[in-house]
Amino acid sequence: MNYDERLQNVSVLGAAGKMGSGILLLTAVEMTDLSLKPENKNMTFVLNAIDVSNKGLAGLMGFLRTQVQKLAEKKTVWLRTAYADRQDLIENEDFINQYVFDVLSIVRPVTTMDSANDSTLIFEAISENKDLKVKLLSQIDKNNSNTPWFFTNTSSVPINIIDEEAELGGRILGFHFYNPPAVQRLVELIVTSQTNKEMEAFSREYAKKLKKVIVPSNDFAGFIGNGHFMRDALHGLTEVEQLTKEMPFAEAVYMINKVSQDYLIRPMGIFQLIDYVGIDVVKFIMAVMDPFQKDEELRSDVLNNLIEMGVTGGQFSDGSQKDGFLKYEKGRPVAIFDPGKKGYIDIASFKDKCDEKLGPLPKSYKPWKVVNFSRGKKAGMLDAFFAELKTLETMGGALAMKYGSRSKEIGKKLVNDNVAHNEDDVNTVMLTGFFHAYGPINNYFD
Repeated sequence: MNYDERLQNVSVLGAAGKMGSGILLLTAVEMTDLSLKPENKNMTFVLNAIDVSNKGLAGLMGFLRTQVQKLAEKKTVWLRTAYADRQDLIENEDFINQYVFDVLSIVRPVTTMDSANDSTLIFEAISENKDLKVKLLSQIDKNNSNTPWFFTNTSSVPINIIDEEAELGGRILGFHFYNPPAVQRLVELIVTSQTNKEMEAFSREYAKKLKKVIVPSNDFAGFIGNGHFMRDALHGLTEVEQLTKEMPFAEAVYMINKVSQDYLIRPMGIFQLIDYVGIDVVKFIMAVMDPFQKDEELRSDVLNNLIEMGVTGGQFSDGSQKDGFLKYEKGRPVAIFDPGKKGYIDIASFKDKCDEKLGPLPKSYKPWKVVNFSRGKKAGMLDAFFAELKTLETMGGALAMKYGSRSKEIGKKLVNDNVAHNEDDVNTVMLTGFFHAYGPINNYFD
């Protein structure tokens, strides 16, 4: 079975979720492009969008229409070539509308798992629940006579465990898209000693067609991305617990969030990132990873307490941010949750006091967006900033150097523990998947 044939009948489990919808969009477009090749004109392409929520699936189709429309508008020259035999299509709008119609025609929104029984390729993008993944994949495999391949989007569950418990015989690999899949270029590829080699080769070709950057990770719980992120988050949480011995919780969160964003030149502070992913999701991922760690404990009482109070973060279906550690208005943090008062305290009420305690940023400071997109100048800007940061005799400077050193230590440990193949892979994941301006393994924190 060649590449095109493998993509004739595909299923996406959890298709209405944020990750599943992105995977579905990318795959629907790739399958449609294959269907327009002259040699494939007589082939039928089917993409099953499987989810338990009818409401979610209804919204999914609207999402697909909007996104495919945008993509089509950017590839009108290619569309004119692909539809060269269609004399009825004249204006760009005609080609765009036809392409949108063809993409949506491939997609079959369904709530029944049986729809996957004819698929040769199945993407799994359900929750980080190992037992549920095993149950569903095993069920499909037992009822599917096509010996299907399974691509799981898990960001934390070891692939060999899913493979063994679902009895898939090496026909599964980790293909971890980053959020949102349609935008993020990174894919973590996780294979085991049992992984089907032909399937691995296909996965690399598929990623190349999608213009994704593949970083291989060895099969350890959390892999590279969450292996770093979870420990990085725990450092921030530990620092807050230390600071609460001398200041209120909300102020401590503000200070560490500012240090991890401004002083480390990151796109967002650690608590804003936890909110983005979801406090409950972060806790769950830590719980998945923790049993596999021999020399550390991945858990946080702070996360547990907030969840018990109903503070979970995450995102609404329209992509807007839910309140978590921070309260958001029009996407901007305006307040921070205080567990003692069980409510939010306006940042404006303590911002100046906290900023004074932290001390001034280096004079060479530029926001992440400026640094990260300054082509040709980025390295020099970072060198100047961190050289100055090292000289600061302030609370902010000390906290930042400690945070950056811990981040570097985490990265090196991922290599030493054979999770990552090398230091470059760790840096690539954080640069590409988390949009950091520099990799954690660097000379800035020596």
